[in-house]
Amino acid sequence: MPIFEILADPTRRRVLDLLIRQERSVGALVDTLGMSQPAVSKQLRTLRDAGLVEARIDAQRRVYRLRPEPLAEADAWLAPYRRFWRGRLAALEKHLDNDR
Repeated sequence: MPIFEILADPTRRRVLDLLIRQERSVGALVDTLGMSQPAVSKQLRTLRDAGLVEARIDAQRRVYRLRPEPLAEADAWLAPYRRFWRGRLAALEKHLDNDR
């Protein structure tokens, strides 16, 4: 599944938002998200298959953490578009300043 299709899902973005702060167990994600364990596990499986998260075993539980490398690739792809919009917004700001 392409990374932008994965990131388009709001639940997966919420999971990533939680994991950017700290690694979490499946149970902690279930509690925070207010979703069933199978639903959270399904989202984690998709994120893991895309390389966005990784899991480690801690006693009887899996603990997930964010893997930033795939997001860096998406960020690099978006960079020219940010420059494009930055230039457009700067031109708009200049135009609006001249009208005052």
